[in-house]
Amino acid sequence: MAVVLRLKRIGRRNRPFYRICAMDRQTRRDGRAIEELGHYSPIDPEKGKHFELNVDRIKHWLSVGAQPSETVLSFIKEAGIDVDAIRRGEDVAAEAAPAEEASAEAAAEAAPAAAEETAS
Repeated sequence: MAVVLRLKRIGRRNRPFYRICAMDRQTRRDGRAIEELGHYSPIDPEKGKHFELNVDRIKHWLSVGAQPSETVLSFIKEAGIDVDAIRRGEDVAAEAAPAEEASAEAAAEAAPAAAEETAS
């Protein structure tokens, strides 16, 4: 199953509103989505507030090979997500490394405190 990230229109007439969804490539535009990843409101007057993304889930779908539409790709780039790095697997590994370092530092700090308690 080929997955694409694209817009699904749910707004009324003359008042467009879109959901950003992960969908099967063969599904019609407003058909059943696998997962909803955000929304886009072209009417919203505040620049920068016209769309909202679930960044973690978008990174997941890009890492497993989902192809974004041109519009969704522009939103992803505007949100500061590097699509090419995610597809190569670099972005996921970069996020995991600091978490491991932080847990190692916390364990190192806890070890001397535990040794002092047992010595008392």
